[in-house]
Amino acid sequence: MSEIVLSTLNARYIHCAFGLRYLHANLGDLQSRAEIREFTINQRPVDVAEALLALNPKIIGLGVYIWNAEPTLALVQAIKQLRPDITVILGGPEVSYETEGQALTQWADFVITGEGEVTFADLCRRLLKGGRPLLKVLPGEAPDLKTLKTPYHYYTDHDIKHRVLYVEASRGCPYRCEFCLSALDKTTRAFPLEAFLADMQTLFDRGARQFKFVDRTFNLNLSISQAIMEFFLERYEEGLFLHFEMIPDRLPEQLRGLIARFPAGALQFEIGIQSFNPEVAQRISRKQDLQRLNDNFHFLDRETGVHTHADLIIGLPGETLESFGEGLDRLIELRPNEVQIGILKRLRGAPINRHTERWQMVYNHAPPYEILQTEAIPFEQMQRLKRFARYWDLIANSGNFQSTLPLLWHEASPFQSFLHFSDWLYETTQAVHKISLERLVQLTLDYLTTVKQATRSHVGEHLLRDYTRSGRKPPKCLYEFTDSFQAPRPQTTSTLPKRQRRHQAGGAPALS
Repeated sequence: MSEIVLSTLNARYIHCAFGLRYLHANLGDLQSRAEIREFTINQRPVDVAEALLALNPKIIGLGVYIWNAEPTLALVQAIKQLRPDITVILGGPEVSYETEGQALTQWADFVITGEGEVTFADLCRRLLKGGRPLLKVLPGEAPDLKTLKTPYHYYTDHDIKHRVLYVEASRGCPYRCEFCLSALDKTTRAFPLEAFLADMQTLFDRGARQFKFVDRTFNLNLSISQAIMEFFLERYEEGLFLHFEMIPDRLPEQLRGLIARFPAGALQFEIGIQSFNPEVAQRISRKQDLQRLNDNFHFLDRETGVHTHADLIIGLPGETLESFGEGLDRLIELRPNEVQIGILKRLRGAPINRHTERWQMVYNHAPPYEILQTEAIPFEQMQRLKRFARYWDLIANSGNFQSTLPLLWHEASPFQSFLHFSDWLYETTQAVHKISLERLVQLTLDYLTTVKQATRSHVGEHLLRDYTRSGRKPPKCLYEFTDSFQAPRPQTTSTLPKRQRRHQAGGAPALS
């Protein structure tokens, strides 16, 4: 039985709790007295409490994020009601700001704000010796990255084989985008490159082939990002997959040459654009060179096999439905593989809150604190756009409709066309969740042939190609088109993430 239990509720099982592993790695002499236990938000809090209490710990440390705040509250309440003698320590971005008014932090014994590796270890050491700080909320001490113990040893062989491995070469962000907590960072700190690459080599030797970098601006320090890409390029083999979050207007020649050498599917870039509206971008302190951004997207599309994942946000202060739509149309012209349409959230501590009164921003009080309406987008219109975003993910981003998708907006505005489709889908189904793929195929067929009046055989051919491309047998709604259809060759085995495999199998960008 361990005296210290580090735990959290992950969004999904496939995700590993990176922060818990950092805490464990830096416990020093307390490591042998601690263990990690991970759960998911799909498990009942009372069942999680049972599992944790069965370990009979003295201290439970919980990582709190926007996606697990509500079930974590229920978990902490159960623990403290059943075993008030157990010390509960909270940490993570959800409790690092505006801590005083949260029900969750009121139930806990201590809260560590910010980076917690050093402070958590010191607090546990003091508590186990019988001491107790006077303050409940303790500011985390930013560690020296040269001496911080890295967590990669704490990925198990099972993690490496079955779960997403998170890694980081730096912390912080120099930009001040007000919707993001990174706007509060004062600088960017890099881990020692030689030691970081040694950690990557150890993971690689253990069989790791998929690495998700959590750096907010991977291509900020060009010498470091270049060295990391060279490291993986030299070791490339089938199944290697690297995810980076990239600054959209910073892609100089020395990086371009390396990027172009990676085989198709090996790299995925998450590229945050958020808004093409220059007034909105200025309002939220977001700076980007749109001409360089355009040039970089054209390079990635024409000269590389990078899977591009671009982000836009609905609900920024002053952004209208029309200006958002114009931005989406503009982004689609740049041919990303996916456009992630996010809904603005009021993250605790993020500077976006300064616009609340002027732009009449109304947020949901419950996590994830999504925007409900603004001066520019009333509630009914915001609901409409949220449905749009959900259907966009199911149809445009899933990779299941690559061939069919352009039929929805042939020679018209993609935004206006898909918005009309979205309205029709909701009117027809009254649902945005639990719609099966076969049902989506039937709905798309009905819409294109009745509302858009497209030729039925032409639509059926595209849908059949999309549905069977990954080896699936045709659904009943497409049987009528199978007589003249030549089935695609079976896919070769791929170790890429499932969603990206669907995009790669299509042989063309999803949004082209």
